[in-house]
Amino acid sequence: MKLIVTLLVVLATIFSGLIDGYDCKIVQFIFGDSLSDNGNNNRLSKSFAQAALPWYGIDYGNGMPNGRFTNGRTVADIIGDKMGLPRPPAFLDPSLSEDVILANGVNFASGGGGILNETGGLFIQRFSFYKQIELFNGVQTMIRNQIGDEPATNFFQEAKYVVALGSNDFINNYLNPLYSDSWKYNDDTFIDYLSETLGAQLTVLHGMGVRELMVFGLGPMGCIPLQRVLSTSAECQDKTNTLALNFNKAIAKLMDDLSAKLPNASYKFGDAYDVVNNVITNPSKYGFDNADSPCCSFGRIRPALTCIPASRLCKNRSKYLFWDEYHPSDRANELIANELIRKLGFKPINQADGPSPSPTSAPAPGDD
Repeated sequence: MKLIVTLLVVLATIFSGLIDGYDCKIVQFIFGDSLSDNGNNNRLSKSFAQAALPWYGIDYGNGMPNGRFTNGRTVADIIGDKMGLPRPPAFLDPSLSEDVILANGVNFASGGGGILNETGGLFIQRFSFYKQIELFNGVQTMIRNQIGDEPATNFFQEAKYVVALGSNDFINNYLNPLYSDSWKYNDDTFIDYLSETLGAQLTVLHGMGVRELMVFGLGPMGCIPLQRVLSTSAECQDKTNTLALNFNKAIAKLMDDLSAKLPNASYKFGDAYDVVNNVITNPSKYGFDNADSPCCSFGRIRPALTCIPASRLCKNRSKYLFWDEYHPSDRANELIANELIRKLGFKPINQADGPSPSPTSAPAPGDD
């Protein structure tokens, strides 16, 4: 009888350890747009914002398209790797399950998505931030049903969170006359609208257990290749850059206010505007040859709104700041990630499992 009792105690301890293991596994949850999307939009059959064709993903894994809107890794990939966090799968990944979520987290980011529901409407299908929060709520229900309320609460409170949104709210909303927000607001009132909406959304996330969160700021949007080619001078559009700077200022203050107001909240603002602007001003100093046009394009036929198999690739992708008309290259994303890590003082997280392996580089057609 004593042996049976001892065995039961041992089994109970092992079982308890498994549940506690969920508490100790730190993962990340990512909310964002095409700068962080890793496959969601590729599974939205009606979406016009997809990275489903070559040469997207050429420098990631097997070199095939994987849903990332760049040639390699995203900023969130790189920061997670350097912190020792596993790379979370896309929410729409068919392999997603409770066990996968507990081991890796989830990426809800969606190309064309924005802080506002109306942003990116011309893309037909995309997940707005509100929709991503709704999906996160569903994930929480799944995990609570799997491991119970208390372990699930600990799991979500210990996780890391990234919010990388805002560029589409300008490029694919306010600055586009096809959207009503472009004539309903002026520059200041639109940024106020974004800040108030984002504040409400982050407060909802806090109520769902989000404690450690980083919001990415905007880069010099007026200098992306698309904005240059649409200008009469082929130079950066100052108005768009000013909007990005003012948005960053407002969101940095919002993060400070929320951290002070919400219990146990550590909400940080990641600003890499200056380092990207420095590269644009003096690319050779940072090892780039080109900071004003896309690596993947149709040559002189511009703008090339997406990268497709018929596109021409630059000879050395690591020398280009931009991959396509909108998105940074893998090398640029690494520069941005390193700047955010430096500014925010991120340290690697000690976990039993190391980070996901870095992607291998695949040769481009005609590369030297």
